[in-house]
Amino acid sequence: MQEKIGIITDSTCDLPKELANNLGVEILPLRILYKDREYRDSVDISLDEVYSSLDVEIPSTSLPSPEDVSTLLNKMKAQGYTHIIAIHLSSKLSGTSQMIQTVADNVKDMVVKVIDSKSISMGLGLMVMEAVDAIKSNKSFDAICQHVMAIRKRLSVCFVLDTLEYLKRGGRIGKVSATLGQLLNVKPIITVNEEGVYTTLAKVRGRKKSLDQMFTIAKEKISDVISRVAVCYGGAENEAKELLSKFQSLPNVQQLVLSKVSPVIGVHTGPGTVGFAVLQKDS
Repeated sequence: MQEKIGIITDSTCDLPKELANNLGVEILPLRILYKDREYRDSVDISLDEVYSSLDVEIPSTSLPSPEDVSTLLNKMKAQGYTHIIAIHLSSKLSGTSQMIQTVADNVKDMVVKVIDSKSISMGLGLMVMEAVDAIKSNKSFDAICQHVMAIRKRLSVCFVLDTLEYLKRGGRIGKVSATLGQLLNVKPIITVNEEGVYTTLAKVRGRKKSLDQMFTIAKEKISDVISRVAVCYGGAENEAKELLSKFQSLPNVQQLVLSKVSPVIGVHTGPGTVGFAVLQKDS
């Protein structure tokens, strides 16, 4: 029986809507929870709406609805898909991939492979783009899964925040580190390490210097290797476009994407977020 392979990811992939539609991927929205209401990430609420109410209430975030997962898998099964590759944000940052695996185990007559990207934002998005390319090149389901898991070691994600306050409130960074950073105007460059955990890559004094240092880090990663690159931002469009223009002048950039972070990511990082994702091509 011929394989019909589909791709599922989640809303933290930060793929621009038009690009995601062109790729033909299905996106499961995480959820944003306020005291008296709930929204689906990037479906019922926008990033700007989250930012505009942060002074009133900082919401919590949660996994996609299991019902949404079940409905989507059964819809794709009805559309003739025999195999699904579900690529999701780091399992160290969310229980999304584990929950999806649990739901998928109850769907009969369809093979579902859940892959932990060990990344987030357009790091996850670039992995999804690679998976779509692999499907178009007529690779087998098993070969695509192996390819996607193998590219994690060639993937880098870094970002700079205007404040560490939101990571602190979300329990993603220590209170002491966040407070000292604010007092000293330290703007750490944060990355997602090989285990899929936030860690500090460098500590830089001042916003402009941190952005310059972040670009230097990215430039070194693509100096000798053709790479896919994405610039991501939340509430810092001008700085993101400046970073984008710097990447446009580099010779090894194969594809360049500008992306706004999802509302769920915005809850944890706050306005003033600028980052990049680099996927080095297999040499």
